[in-house]
Amino acid sequence: MKTIGIEQATLDMCMENIQQERVVLMRNGKPFALLVGVEGMDKEQLELGSSAKFWKRVEKWRKEKTISRAELERRLDEIKEK
Repeated sequence: MKTIGIEQATLDMCMENIQQERVVLMRNGKPFALLVGVEGMDKEQLELGSSAKFWKRVEKWRKEKTISRAELERRLDEIKEK
């Protein structure tokens, strides 16, 4: 992560750096803004990445019990047989 004083920052400087690493703009020695490159991402990725509702769901899913691949295949086979 690169830090740049807001007084020294130019748009060109920031644009050159944000695709390789995050850039923190500093004002009076304190973080002021975080610039992150999004080249290659689509609109949906950007919206989900900043959605509190989406990340709450992800957190919930991560806490759920998982099953093995073998169990998943067994369940799918049961569905096919019906």
